[in-house]
Amino acid sequence: MEKKLSKGDKVSWETSQGKTEGKVVRKQTSDTRIKGHTVSASKDDPQYIVESEKTGARAAHKPDALKKVKN
Repeated sequence: MEKKLSKGDKVSWETSQGKTEGKVVRKQTSDTRIKGHTVSASKDDPQYIVESEKTGARAAHKPDALKKVKN
């Protein structure tokens, strides 16, 4: 079952440096490139583009990697 996340939702995710928080920028349902890396996504297997509140860097994550944070 897919998580329901929307643009602007505050989320957290794990990185090699530890837990990071940020916001959902958009739901990605087609292939794209971020920082030189190809992100494979489709309507059946979407990813979310998130932006770190600390660095402003953007990354793509599968829905299961994201946890919604209460505001």
